[in-house]
Amino acid sequence: MLEYCRKIFVVCILITLSTLGLYAQDFTTKSYIEKHSPAAQTLMRETGVPASVILAVAIHESAYGNSRIARYLNNHFGIKGKNNSKKIRSAYKGYGSVLDSYRDFVGLLQRRKATQPLFDKHNSEDYKGWVKGIARSGYSETGDWSRKVISTIDTYDLEKYDEKINLN
Repeated sequence: MLEYCRKIFVVCILITLSTLGLYAQDFTTKSYIEKHSPAAQTLMRETGVPASVILAVAIHESAYGNSRIARYLNNHFGIKGKNNSKKIRSAYKGYGSVLDSYRDFVGLLQRRKATQPLFDKHNSEDYKGWVKGIARSGYSETGDWSRKVISTIDTYDLEKYDEKINLN
């Protein structure tokens, strides 16, 4: 009986440790920003979309990279589309990498008729103009989306990742 109790105890400890290991992989706000700000800044330099906007939308839509679609589909922007995942059934698009998701978000802004004018109207330092323009384009159906994204930028001082970019 004592041996049986020991085995149960060891199994419980192993399950607890493996569960803690899964949670240890969760992003914090700080770790998410540290990991993904270089990609956001590169895309800003290439396209003019403020890095703060890219980061804040990703943070908001993916819960700092911790949502199921972020974990299983590498989708950090809530973009709908096809995926081939056998781990999760979802209407959200799957990506080979997080960077692919970041590139597709900026590409979506470039491709959509409703967001194309933002590239001429707002510079890379006008994050509020970008967020409000993206919201007006119908990117999100949530009424307070732009307020939440702007609040994320302000709360985490994401505008420090923005630079004046001259693409012309």
